[in-house]
Amino acid sequence: MNRNLLFIALALLLWGFGEGMFINFIPIYLANTFHLTKTQIGLVLGIFGFSLMLTHLPAGWLADRLGRRPLLRSAWLIGLLATMLMSLGQALPLYLTGLFLYGLTSFVAAPLNSYVTAARGKWPVSTALALTTATFSTGMVFGPIISGWLGEQFGMRASLVAASVIFAISTVFIFFIAAQPLNHYDSAAPPPGLWKNQRFLLFLGVLTLAIFSMYLAIPLTPNFLESVRGLSLSQNGVVFAAGALGNALIAILLSQSEPRFGFLAAQGMVILFALAIWKGNSLPVFALGYFLLGGFRAARPMYLAQARALVHESQMGLTYGVLETMSGLIFFITPPLAGLLFEWQPEAVYPLAISLLSLSILTGALLLPRKDAHA
Repeated sequence: MNRNLLFIALALLLWGFGEGMFINFIPIYLANTFHLTKTQIGLVLGIFGFSLMLTHLPAGWLADRLGRRPLLRSAWLIGLLATMLMSLGQALPLYLTGLFLYGLTSFVAAPLNSYVTAARGKWPVSTALALTTATFSTGMVFGPIISGWLGEQFGMRASLVAASVIFAISTVFIFFIAAQPLNHYDSAAPPPGLWKNQRFLLFLGVLTLAIFSMYLAIPLTPNFLESVRGLSLSQNGVVFAAGALGNALIAILLSQSEPRFGFLAAQGMVILFALAIWKGNSLPVFALGYFLLGGFRAARPMYLAQARALVHESQMGLTYGVLETMSGLIFFITPPLAGLLFEWQPEAVYPLAISLLSLSILTGALLLPRKDAHA
């Protein structure tokens, strides 16, 4: 591993630790601190998803033209500022300002994935991208457990204060990475635009169905575990930590497989997650479900590796930006839908997600590109 990937890994390990202290607790925090209804929580999470979507395309375009390092540094600094605002937000407007600003930092995804892809050396694309998932997720293993204890002892706001300190240290590491040269194409024979690339467009359609199906059961599950299954903050922390461990281990496991197979297998794991939450009745079963939910995050390097094989190197940042924008649109639409389903019948989202994922796996098996994107 070269020094740049080492600094990236250290920065992501710490960022995952800090984000794990609050990200899964957001629906519970909104309910317990600000007394929002499930529908209102779904709306807030939808707007948060919209903020995730806004900046990916310009960030991917800028990464291809101005370089990746300036965008990475900016994202880390803005994320630190946003978390500090959330920690100060004893009133809902200030907290939401910080939350939505934090969502905007998702623009880091395209330049980060581009940076890691370019810095991977002889590693396969999926293996290099799995590094970011595994290190980030390893950090998230510890965050929820500590946060659950802090929340019960000092209030949930203490977790945001602690996360801000950890983010500050993570930001120091990201400033040590080196700049990268820009990628260019032959002006006499430019590659086809993304919107004229039929293979990429077909892949984008299959991917949209898959991500929507995987994400549908996720947003309101913390509330389901607390209000329907009766888990405490500490117990939820254990469940979320199991999920982070699953993120790390499953990402490493699937990174050794061919990306097409790994992507389909990841969706199968999310089916098992939905089944465990729907039919489970004990903490170990819920923890196992969240462990298997690691397939959702592990799916990301799998589909990014497939997409990378369909486009020119000079379009890498924009391609990743398009994929992240599509994901952000789903993250915007899905939580309000999940909130409405929760208000109607809390368990309804799980059989619906299982049905859609079964359809998605069948569609992917038929339509996903069969060219090996692992090499």
